[in-house]
Amino acid sequence: MANNPNPDLDLTGRRAIVTGASRGIGEAIARRLAANGARVALVSRKREALEQVSAKLAEMGAESIVVPANMSVPSDVERIVPAVCEAWGGVDILVNNAATNPVFGPLLDLEEPAWDKIMTTNVKGPFLLTKAAARVMIEQGSGAIVNIASTGGIEPSPMLGCYSVSKAAVIMLTKAFARELGPSGIRVNCIAPGLVETRFAEVLVKTPEFHDAYVERTALGRHGQPDEIAGAAHFLVSDAASYMTGQVMVIDGGARM
Repeated sequence: MANNPNPDLDLTGRRAIVTGASRGIGEAIARRLAANGARVALVSRKREALEQVSAKLAEMGAESIVVPANMSVPSDVERIVPAVCEAWGGVDILVNNAATNPVFGPLLDLEEPAWDKIMTTNVKGPFLLTKAAARVMIEQGSGAIVNIASTGGIEPSPMLGCYSVSKAAVIMLTKAFARELGPSGIRVNCIAPGLVETRFAEVLVKTPEFHDAYVERTALGRHGQPDEIAGAAHFLVSDAASYMTGQVMVIDGGARM
């Protein structure tokens, strides 16, 4: 058992998959789950980056495996759950965090290939991976899934129209799967972060007009940090959230009230 005074938050023995785990929010979630006893399958495109995270987890005394996969490639996605089941015999936790946003500009200027890339990675990838993991969880009679969306999926972000559409789809994907999988003992929830300081959001954090406008809007007067999202993910996959499903947890420093 992990050194956790609250047994409902203990994840000892749980088998988790975290996508986009090589940095940012995904890495923070992987570290948080591992620190609380979970074995973590680290998923991202680049093996070297995943191995660096895996080494950090090993220093913590945690067990992990790396599963290089591109969430926009269905054949890659199909390999993830079998790899985890081969290593550990099942899946208890899935965190769909991986996402992409290669464009910053008006929807009217968006080219179709960019639309397809965003939708494939941000929506189709989590859909396929959730299906695969859910089939294993149904056999087990339990499981917890967390999707990382965005406040842009609730209120469109300027110059991020397609990304906002994709995250709105993730929110509804969460609710649809929660309704369908609830009778099988599987909970599905969603986190909608505001602006968090990561490399993924670097263009927004370093654009003065966007940065200043966002910070001014928040009640806390600052951006979020990856570990602040990780804490919420830990709660949602734990027994402390055992009666919570189909919900969207907004973490935006009070930007939307």
